[in-house]
Amino acid sequence: QLQLVESGGGLVQPGGSLRLSCAASGFTLDTYAIGWFRQAPGKEREGVSCINSSGGITNYADSMKGRFTISRDNTKNTVYLQMNSLKPEDTAVYYCAARAWRCRSAVRDFGSWGQGTQVTVSS
Repeated sequence: QLQLVESGGGLVQPGGSLRLSCAASGFTLDTYAIGWFRQAPGKEREGVSCINSSGGITNYADSMKGRFTISRDNTKNTVYLQMNSLKPEDTAVYYCAARAWRCRSAVRDFGSWGQGTQVTVSS
């Protein structure tokens, strides 16, 4: 059974950093693209970043460019999201999701999801 588990969330002050992890079990990640999404209270789930199966292609939502970095270690079956210069508006539940091979931007294009990890940016 394909399973994704996010970790690394928490409370951080504005300007701080967090590194989220998305660990896979029940399958190997090397044939899957992994997307990070987030959902703030009262808002729709939105795309944050995505990395393709080989790690050679990454993309980011405009508001995350230059602050967030996605990476993967297929030997550890894990994808990471390094988040720097965090802002209060980054507060949300962050989810990782998997789809075969290539990234897509829409939530509906990803079939397997983790349970999410809470990120709160506040002083």
